[in-house]
Amino acid sequence: MAVDTLIIGGTVVSPETTRRASVAIDDGRVVAVGDRATLPAASTTIDATDKVVMPGVVDPHVHIGDMFSMDSYESATAAAALGGVTTCIDFGWQAWVGDASPFDAAGPLMDGVERKRAKADEAIVDVSLHGGITREDPAVLDELPAAVDAGVTSFKMYSTYEMGVSYGFMERVFERLSDLGAVAVVHTEDDSVCETRTARLREEGRGDPTDYPDARPDYAEAMAAGDAVRLATEHGCKYYGFHTTSEKAAAELARYRDRYGPALVRAETCTHYTALEESVYAEQGTLAMLAPPIRPEEDREALIDHLRRGTLDVVSSDHCGYTRERKAADDWWDSAFGANGLQTELPVLHDELVVRRGLSYPLLVRLKCANPARLFGLPNKGTLDPGTDADVVVFDPTTTETVTAEENASTADFTLFEGRDVTGTVETVLVRGTPVVRDGELVGTPGDGAFVGREVPTWDPSVAPTGGD
Repeated sequence: MAVDTLIIGGTVVSPETTRRASVAIDDGRVVAVGDRATLPAASTTIDATDKVVMPGVVDPHVHIGDMFSMDSYESATAAAALGGVTTCIDFGWQAWVGDASPFDAAGPLMDGVERKRAKADEAIVDVSLHGGITREDPAVLDELPAAVDAGVTSFKMYSTYEMGVSYGFMERVFERLSDLGAVAVVHTEDDSVCETRTARLREEGRGDPTDYPDARPDYAEAMAAGDAVRLATEHGCKYYGFHTTSEKAAAELARYRDRYGPALVRAETCTHYTALEESVYAEQGTLAMLAPPIRPEEDREALIDHLRRGTLDVVSSDHCGYTRERKAADDWWDSAFGANGLQTELPVLHDELVVRRGLSYPLLVRLKCANPARLFGLPNKGTLDPGTDADVVVFDPTTTETVTAEENASTADFTLFEGRDVTGTVETVLVRGTPVVRDGELVGTPGDGAFVGREVPTWDPSVAPTGGD
């Protein structure tokens, strides 16, 4: 009996190895990986000769269709598909009242989850959600079991901004998440340091984007990372540090990871922190406004070293779909914080880590596919193992292209990587066996993706290996 699709002649990459093999897909699942002669005939054959065949990217940190992004689910997931991202995890926000809030009144966490789930019909790739806790309402503690039952098994808090919460309230959340086995994800910058330094810069009239990194220094990130991870580990709560940007913050995470192990402490950095350094503020101005800031070259090198060593498990995009108009400001503090990255994250990281630095394809697959899937309870994603979802990227490792915002599918009309030559391009993308990109062109439509509920994950090191070259 014929299967739906065969991908033949490529180099198949797993988290551990690479090998010449073919991939058989039927009814949306991978059914076999092996020698073509041993596999059945297929209705459709994709020739991947001289190409890399890898699992679809799982991006666990994206912002879509809310106060942090102008993208719709259709535009953001179109960008994701073109970038080889087949699953992304967005946020279902608890409503809060404040200057930065889009909400008229405070509201429950589950309302935020359902608000985002209702948009999933627009998705071209699969989507999931973190719960977003934005205020110190003890009632949210009683909502957490229902959220977990709904497939939302990780929860974000901020240590800064008006939607930030105190360490005392974080501790209460960590205790409850520990009981549930769920994951805490935290944006860590010390609010008092950042607010005080920002106020000083405003008083001094230092509104040029090159002054911005002084407002949110690396030690403010390290202070908050140390406090948050300590509170989580004291209560046996799985802790995942978002967008690590600096050697000082990574060192704090490494200290607690050494003490408690990867069963409790995990973390990510982002594409822009591994491929750019702080000269971007002189070159691109407010387009590069994001928090924490892009750091000096020595921090970038330290982050890549921590990826090799395994302190950092994942590289995400932290995608925020803003336009140039929304980013423009006379003073940096009036600019929107965030930048798009879904469409460029795989080609840019491949170019930076594999082409320029000689790191391995299995490490790339761990950082972009396997680890985020395993750490966030998506056992059918991030792998080409038989029986799992047929989310597949056929990647050309040798073609060089110049990044330009003219190609953006996102609402964003700029890219931080404008004019950068990158080697490695996304050629074909399947989501559960359905082509959404063919020959580098979008062919997917809304509804090809779906909301995916997640399991409570197990963080055994053998399930999500770290580090390597």
